[in-house]
Amino acid sequence: MTTKTSKVLLIEDDPADAQLIMEILREEPENAMEILHMSNLARGLETLERGGIDVVLLDLTLPDSSGHNTFAMLAKHVPTMPVIVLTGMDDKEMAIRIVQEGAQDYLVKSLVDYTMLARSIRYSIERKRTLLEKDLLIGQLRETLADVKTLSGLLPICASCKHIRDDKGYWHQVESYIQQHSSAVFTHGLCPKCSQKIYPKAAAGNDKG
Repeated sequence: MTTKTSKVLLIEDDPADAQLIMEILREEPENAMEILHMSNLARGLETLERGGIDVVLLDLTLPDSSGHNTFAMLAKHVPTMPVIVLTGMDDKEMAIRIVQEGAQDYLVKSLVDYTMLARSIRYSIERKRTLLEKDLLIGQLRETLADVKTLSGLLPICASCKHIRDDKGYWHQVESYIQQHSSAVFTHGLCPKCSQKIYPKAAAGNDKG
C-alpha cells in the first residue's frame, strides 16, 4: 500500500528554526512529507494560491505581518486550509482566540515536543477533512429540508385539471411536481367512485354478483 505524501507549507522567517523543523519532519519515519519553506506571509499566500498544500505551519512574527493579524490574513485567503500555529509567542489568550477562529493547533516553539509535530500535522489534516465533509453533509440536508418545506406551503393548483404552478410560472401534473420535490413515487389505480363512472357496466355487474 502506497503512503500518500503530505505537502507541508512552513512559513517561518528564522532560518535556524526553519532548518530544525524541516530536518525533524523529513526524518519522521511514519509520515512521508514534502516541506516547502517561505520566509514571509506574502510568499506563503502566493504558494497557497497555486494549490496542492495539505497543511500550513505558521509563525506569527514575520517580516510583513505580526501577531493575530498574521493568522487572520492567512485564514481569510484560505479558510478551508488546516493551519498549525508554531510561534515563539507564549500568549494563552491569543492561543484561545486563534483556535476558536479555526486554527487546528497553537504550539509554542520553546515548549513544543518536536518529535510529536508530525503527529499533530497528521491529526490536523484529518480533523479538517472531517469538518469539511460534515459541512457538506449539513448543506445537503438543508437543501433537502428546503424542498420538503416547499411542499408544506401554499401550492397554486388548478381547480379543474389539478395541475400545480411552480415558482417560475410553469404548470405541472401533481404527480410529476411531487416526485421532483420529494422522494414519493406514485402508483396508479382507480378509486371505486371513478371506476363506476368510467366503467359503469362492470360496476353494475359486480353489484349484481
